[in-house]
Amino acid sequence: MIKLMERIWQLGECTPREVLNLYPEPQPLLNGIQNTFQSLERKGYLTHRSQGRGYVYWPIVEKKSYGKTKLGSLVDRFLDGSVKELVTFFAREQRISPNELKEIIDLIEN
Repeated sequence: MIKLMERIWQLGECTPREVLNLYPEPQPLLNGIQNTFQSLERKGYLTHRSQGRGYVYWPIVEKKSYGKTKLGSLVDRFLDGSVKELVTFFAREQRISPNELKEIIDLIEN
């Protein structure tokens, strides 16, 4: 779903077929893309209007807000809600520098 949302943000207003056309071969099935659009709309990420025989969709959440929601779900699902585990992972994998960790600590303390 994240890759699909990336494509929707890229296009702005779009149809499922327009998003499908952004995929390289072999492309997913149009029906699957349409179902995912409907799921994203039910979850409050998209809205639509009728156009001809189909629908035009557009995102109603910003990319940053969507990312925060997904990150929170990831922490809850895989790290038992522990942000400490997330930060520890990034530190072990050297994806966060000691200076960045100090900045985080300063933010928390203030």
